[in-house]
Amino acid sequence: MDFIATELKDVYIIEPKVFGDHRGWFYESWTERDFENAGLHYHFVQDNQSYSSKKGTLRGLHFQKGEYSQAKLVRCTRGAILDVAVDLRHDSPTYHKWIKVELSAENKRELLIPRGFAHGFVTLTDDVEFIYRCDNYYYPASEATIRFNDPELNIDWGIDNPILAAKDTDAPFMKDFGELF
Repeated sequence: MDFIATELKDVYIIEPKVFGDHRGWFYESWTERDFENAGLHYHFVQDNQSYSSKKGTLRGLHFQKGEYSQAKLVRCTRGAILDVAVDLRHDSPTYHKWIKVELSAENKRELLIPRGFAHGFVTLTDDVEFIYRCDNYYYPASEATIRFNDPELNIDWGIDNPILAAKDTDAPFMKDFGELF
């Protein structure tokens, strides 16, 4: 695995080593050993999977607060998405900054997002399957959402009229939150 540092502190793009031949391909999507050797110490406890049927579906920006915050290792196993991570850590040098990375079944890239970040994605194709590996269990009472089109963040999603859930359409703006992390 190759661990590529991004412009956001502690966020990494992971490129697995893919072995292919006339039958298809094989790769390790997660090994604790490789992460430990890269100085990344995570104990993942829960996997989640989502499916989005239509191109232009936007999910986010979601996070969990307090002791229930989650680090996530995310990947797209079918189709393609534009994945976004936003640093919400008040003392971080990259506070309120964001990155976007294309993840797809074809490129097999993963994104490691530590605790203290909001996360979202928009589908670039129909029929998208997406896997989240989390280092903490989901706790509904600590879930929070920031409006995807928050002017303070000014994220370029590359889409004008995304397909949204009500919780994303009606989410509060950054200014409505105090210090989060």
